[in-house]
Amino acid sequence: MITIIDYGMGNLRSVQKALEHVGAKAKITQNHKDIDKAVKIVLPGVGAMQPAYDKLKSLYLIEPIKNFISKNKPFLGICLGLQLLFEESDEGQNTKGLGILKGNVNKFTKLKIPQMGWNQIIIKNRDCKIFKGIDDLANVYFCHSYFANPKDKNDIASTTSYGREFASSVNKENIFGVQFHPEKSQKIGLKILENFTKI
Repeated sequence: MITIIDYGMGNLRSVQKALEHVGAKAKITQNHKDIDKAVKIVLPGVGAMQPAYDKLKSLYLIEPIKNFISKNKPFLGICLGLQLLFEESDEGQNTKGLGILKGNVNKFTKLKIPQMGWNQIIIKNRDCKIFKGIDDLANVYFCHSYFANPKDKNDIASTTSYGREFASSVNKENIFGVQFHPEKSQKIGLKILENFTKI
């Protein structure tokens, strides 16, 4: 069973359907008790970081998420779910994230935003388990105006070029995050989700 965290920001049903398509059982929940008992967690999301953090806080989900990750269980953040792993965002004053990974979240400048559509990933960490069987320069689907800037470059699992090179995925031990939407990335995205289910 994979637990999908519902904090009211994103089409969670599409993530659930994609996980079920690759053979996983997936449950959508806002209940912190479900997080305490979870085997694997997916944190999807679209939108702004501050409202997302505030919503997680109002649902009493921040500490359960941190406790889950500290137990070395597999965690996957998707889009906004990746950005929330970091310390803060330049979205606004004092916009903070979970602080699980060192670094911040920046806005694309002098570019059309959001970046919406297909783009390539350059895999930097071939040991990253979610990229097993994924070719370099695979195309995946993006929709975002902000990007994560990890302080530790070893946390970067892949990069993508959009006006500049940015971290399109991260991996540190049991923590995985993708800026793109695997549930919208057809065969490649389904393979990434399948790899996550097998960790």
